Amino acid sequence: MSVTQLHRNMEHWQERVELAAAFRWTERLNLHEAVANHFSLAVNEDGTQFLMNPNQMHFSRIKASDLLLLDANDPASMEGPDAPDPTAWGLHGALHRLCPHARCAMHVHSIHATVLASLADSTLPPIDQNTATFYNRVAVDDHFGGLAFEEEAERCCSNLSDPSKTVLIMGNHGIMVIGRTVAETFNRMYYFERAAETYIKALWTGQPLRVLSDEIAEKTAQELEDYPGQAEKHLSELMAILDEEGANYAS
Repeated sequence: MSVTQLHRNMEHWQERVELAAAFRWTERLNLHEAVANHFSLAVNEDGTQFLMNPNQMHFSRIKASDLLLLDANDPASMEGPDAPDPTAWGLHGALHRLCPHARCAMHVHSIHATVLASLADSTLPPIDQNTATFYNRVAVDDHFGGLAFEEEAERCCSNLSDPSKTVLIMGNHGIMVIGRTVAETFNRMYYFERAAETYIKALWTGQPLRVLSDEIAEKTAQELEDYPGQAEKHLSELMAILDEEGANYAS
């Protein structure tokens, strides 16, 4: 049996491939930060078993077969040579224990989202279609308490206990984006960074903002949530590009 066939016999292969593709494109779009960020994907019914990137491997090199399979209820996960990054384990372990609706989670320090997280007021007003996407769907944590080890991680993740909140702006830190699938979560992370960029650059002009009404902002957000197949097509197109380039993410 070839190495490729062995890899394909690994558990949760399709989920691994999709998550690996998300890592590759996150790096290509410069939404990552060195080897510091992390994604996870729940693979069992209650969400406590999850795939996550290896400790401090660069996103541009991650393959489907590299992903760790961890159990949020097993503290022994932090033992041995393949132990995950401690803050990654803290954040994602806590999230998958406390928020079973968060099937996929992506934590990044993308530039514009982190600028937003550094403002005294980190709310994102609906000033265009992309910013309206997140109307009433964002939680803001303004109590940064240092690196996200166990206690701090649980405090952070408690902000996502409400399933209507799909993005956590981690004050003075970055963002945590959650969703039901890799495609949905990656698409949401991508558009949140674009929305944050629009808002930050609008602030640069010093001009008054044209803020949408609550009614139109909510209408727009709901219409985009109901838009058929956009997230899935976004990811499948990115995977097709990687395949055409001969990338080894799916190995």
